[in-house]
This record gives sequence, structure tokens and C-alpha cells, in this order.
Amino acid sequence: MTPAVRVDHVSRRYRRVTAVDEASFALDEGRIHGLLGRNGAGKTTLMRLVTGLERPTSGSVEVFGNDPFEHEAALRRTCFVKESQTYPDLSVARVLASARLLQPAWDDELAAALVADFDLPLGRRVRKLSRGMRSALGIVIGLASRAPLTLFDEPYLGLDAPSRALFYDRLLADFADHPRTVVLSTHLIDEVANLLERVVVVDRGRVVIDAEADEVRGTAYTVVGPAGPVAQFVGRREVVARQDVGAYSSATVRGRLDASERRLADELRLDLSPVSLQDLVAHATTGSPDDARSFEGGLR
Repeated sequence: MTPAVRVDHVSRRYRRVTAVDEASFALDEGRIHGLLGRNGAGKTTLMRLVTGLERPTSGSVEVFGNDPFEHEAALRRTCFVKESQTYPDLSVARVLASARLLQPAWDDELAAALVADFDLPLGRRVRKLSRGMRSALGIVIGLASRAPLTLFDEPYLGLDAPSRALFYDRLLADFADHPRTVVLSTHLIDEVANLLERVVVVDRGRVVIDAEADEVRGTAYTVVGPAGPVAQFVGRREVVARQDVGAYSSATVRGRLDASERRLADELRLDLSPVSLQDLVAHATTGSPDDARSFEGGLR
């Protein structure tokens, strides 16, 4: 099966700045993917390349088997909700009507339900909306488009926690009935972790992780207890973070736990806990490029 998106050794350079550096990954159809990394890592540039807003300096991008740049059929199957999305100075109702014309799979009933959920004022001009309301408008367009490829780039800036939870709930509910390829780019990784099926992590323009979300979650753990037993347990294992408080230590260790290690932790009366996806991404994108490649190697 042809992936919904294929990025093959893509680089994007702006004079002396390399925003994307030899990035390669594929996004399967009908799944929710996370495009993760720190601010300035190259996530938005990658999304602009995938949606045909820019051309790569080198390498190739395919969307549903086609180069998306100026390819009408591919672009009509795509909806990109950008961070701080700008709109014409129209009312909310007119913006939604325009989106309906541009998105062949648009669903009026879903749009109306989402407008009610987020309490959007249809008659108000977009320029008079709060930041949170503009974000909610982008979410309405992204979900109601039901585009086969839907990309959200930090779509919920300005939204409070209950409104973000509403977005996640509505996304999952509609995705269950109408599967499509969804890409979420966000710094609120812990909030979306349970939604993601596969993650692509970008650091300094390079892809440092491209793996199933469940696979990534099992690549590190934290051990907590008295400093001596913690040091004994850690031994020669690779420690990516450590904190000492008085006589106690907490160490984040890269690798997977086997049954014998769990028994040893019990004998030493140590607490073991999985590391959150957000912390794993932080560890993978901290330090030198060699550190990031080492983390990626731990997934294989």
C-alpha cells in the first residue's frame, strides 16, 4: 500500500540556514501520527513541504503518490491548520462557507456541532475573535474538512485545558467513524500521547525517531530509591538523567526492562516507572546530534 505521505532524503535550506536536513519518513493512511520536537526543530517546515507550500532544496515529497507542489488533486485531499492561522477579514460563518467550497469531504453537521461545542459566534468577524476562538475556528475547519490528510500545527494556542480536551475527544470520536491520516504537531506531548499511533521526532532538522508510539514508550524507565541501591541497579546502564536529593536518587535509564531486572529492583526495594513520551522526546532532542542518533539506535 502506498503511504499517504512519503518524505525521502528531504532537505530545505534558506541561504545559510538548514531547516530540514536529509529527513526521511513515511506516514501510513488511516492513522494518527505525531510530528514532535522542540521549537525551531523543523516541524513546521516539514508540514509546509508536505502541503506543497514550499519545495525541497533536495530530496522528494509525495502525498498520495504525487508531488504535492501545485498538484490540485493531492492538495484537495489535504487540510493544513497552521499555528496562528490567518483568515480573510470575514465573519466566522463566511470563513466556514469558504472552507466548505475548498474541502470536497466537508461535513456541515459536524461543523455545526463543533461550532456549538466551542461556542463560536458565527456573525463575528475573525479579526475580533480572541486567540483561543481563532484556534477553535481552525479546529472546526480541520475536523469538519474530513480531508484524507489533515495536519494540525499547534492548533490550540490560546485554548484552555477543557477546550483542548474537547478537541481530543471530538478528534477521536470522528476518527473512529471516519478514519483518515492525521498529523499532530505539538509541544503538549503528554496531552496527546494516548492519541498517537506513530511518532516522528525531529531535532535540528533531522529525524531522530520514526517509530510506533508504543515502541518509543518502552525505551526508557526511571528508577527511584536510596542512592546506594540505585547505583547498584544502574551499574553500567546508560543513564540519560539523574537527580540526587539527600540520601535518595532518581535515575532515568535508557533501555528495556527484562524479568530479571524487575526482580533485582524488587530485591533492592526500588521503584520503577515508565518515562512519559514527552520526557523521552526531551531526552532525544537534548545534547549533541550524536546523542540523538544514539537514542534512535536504542529503538532498533
